[in-house]
Amino acid sequence: MYRRATLSSLILAFLANAQHPGTVTPEVHPSLTWSKCTAAGGCTTQAGKVVLDANWRWYHASTGYTNCFTGNTWDATLCPDPVTCNANCVIEGVDYLSDGISTSGGSVTLKWVQGSTVGSRIYLLNNDTTYQKFTPLAQEIAIDVDASALPCGMAATVQLSEMAADGGMSTDSGNTAGAKYGVGYCDAQCPRDLKWIKGQANLLGWTVTSSTPNGAGNYGACCNEVDLFQGNSISSDFAGHSCSSSVTGLYQCSGATCGTTTSPYGGVCDPLGCEYNSYRNGATTFYGPAKTIDTSKKFTVVTRFITGTGAATGTLTEIQRLWVQNGVVIQNASVNVPGISAANSITANYCAQKESVFGDAPSFENHGGFSTLSAALKRGMVLSLSIKNDPATSFLWLDSAYPPTSPATQPGVLRGTCPTSQGNIEVIGAQSYVTFSNIRTGPIGSTTA
Repeated sequence: MYRRATLSSLILAFLANAQHPGTVTPEVHPSLTWSKCTAAGGCTTQAGKVVLDANWRWYHASTGYTNCFTGNTWDATLCPDPVTCNANCVIEGVDYLSDGISTSGGSVTLKWVQGSTVGSRIYLLNNDTTYQKFTPLAQEIAIDVDASALPCGMAATVQLSEMAADGGMSTDSGNTAGAKYGVGYCDAQCPRDLKWIKGQANLLGWTVTSSTPNGAGNYGACCNEVDLFQGNSISSDFAGHSCSSSVTGLYQCSGATCGTTTSPYGGVCDPLGCEYNSYRNGATTFYGPAKTIDTSKKFTVVTRFITGTGAATGTLTEIQRLWVQNGVVIQNASVNVPGISAANSITANYCAQKESVFGDAPSFENHGGFSTLSAALKRGMVLSLSIKNDPATSFLWLDSAYPPTSPATQPGVLRGTCPTSQGNIEVIGAQSYVTFSNIRTGPIGSTTA
């Protein structure tokens, strides 16, 4: 009798602290092929799939259709506290075409606005319940990008994040949704706008501000991050973001451990990153419409992860960038700023010189820099593709003058030609989209052979 009661109590506790899938809309993942290449030449097609992030999904009452979250507000009846919310709510599958996500072979297009859906973030799957993990040290990752329809104030991103392969199902009590439903996102900004973190509703302290119009809770989801590409038709960058050595995988932060969005940042991860933006680095004719990389046409970005030994067992020392357009391999633009060596990649020396000349905080180094980022890449990271805006800064730090109050003549302030007042991007960019295609990975030199 005692044993039966104990088992029942355990079951109830499990259900009360859970992130469970619903049954209204089946979750059917669109196919997306990608390729593994070899040093000997040639690439082998892999049968992948994509899944939409959990934050873009419908959460509703398990006993009906009432929204648990509408707009930027939690339902006070269904979600008065995390435990009750977890017991009352389920996460649903999605109709990908209705959400502006379409695939064809090795190509995927993300629309900015589709019905009531704005923006999206998807992940590459290994199978229906597991994310594809990449360990790219001493290797390269290439992807074709068509950003021609992305205006100022918007960005397409190709990103690696140290997410759990199963979306946290094996570690987060009661999480039965996992990677199949796009659960488990994290990055070095320690985002607090995630509705669920580690299987728990993130509703405590939920507030809505001008910089977080969708709302943000007390907790954030932190992890190491590499931005393989972040850009629009005007400007782009690539960057490394490190976290303290204590952060392995998704770390749930709160308070000071989440850090801030302004210097000295603090927290367990580096939100600033050591970034390489060719325009900011003085190569103002390199990237954009009718420039060396002509963004009115499709181009390929190749990211190389160079180690000190040249082997995957070595430590990351450099992140290189190559471009390919119209069948021509194009070297990345070199820095043209006094005080910074004429390099064209991210190294420890580049990061230190850039920080000194531009006045950037040494946040990357303070969180372990190449050492902790290298360890994360050895453990493996998940690839995400997204189209997004930036309510906090309107992406001025990517494509305009930032900070906007600083003199444009100050080194590092200008990052592109966009105005500092960009209007309502949800209206201006309503017809915008990005297409990613031809994802491939392999030893250095294999994806461009």
